[in-house]
Amino acid sequence: MEANKAIFIDKDGTIIPDVPYNVNPALVELSSHAAEGLKQLFDEGFKIIIISNQSGVARGFFEISALNAIEQRLKEILAEIGVPLSGFYFCPHHPEGIIKPYNISCSCRKPDNGLILQAAKEHNIDLNSSWMIGDILNDVEAGCTAGCKTVLINNGNETEWMVNENRKATMIVSSINEAALGILNAAAAPNN
Repeated sequence: MEANKAIFIDKDGTIIPDVPYNVNPALVELSSHAAEGLKQLFDEGFKIIIISNQSGVARGFFEISALNAIEQRLKEILAEIGVPLSGFYFCPHHPEGIIKPYNISCSCRKPDNGLILQAAKEHNIDLNSSWMIGDILNDVEAGCTAGCKTVLINNGNETEWMVNENRKATMIVSSINEAALGILNAAAAPNN
């Protein structure tokens, strides 16, 4: 069976505007300058898979079950533009959390790559043909160490800029639409 390619994409601040610790589906909407790019990537055969840290569970801000309604809303807003959501993977952990058993260090919290590796296994994803898109360098690091190419959406959410070899994005752009153009141009380049 031929492997799939994916766009792994961060949720808050990337595919949707960042509303801290939000679990109200009514506040979930697609980021501006994202619909066209997501549709182009899907039309080119990329699966769209969300990879998200959700430490609000460990911190006691909301129950893990509250994320079910968020996943459903994400599916709805993507379906409106003709893009099925292939997966919604989230890390509920944080070592400084107050809720057991989520108050741990783990391998799924970005910048670790556990969620990407899990999604790749479950969806038969070729990581070398896939991309991670996010709004901070922790997203970039997760993608790089998993073996993906990476895109940083430079929208002001990255404030520390602690760069090393695993935190250098393949490209830095201002929107998902711009990222899609870059990804599709890279895929069409002669060496790919």
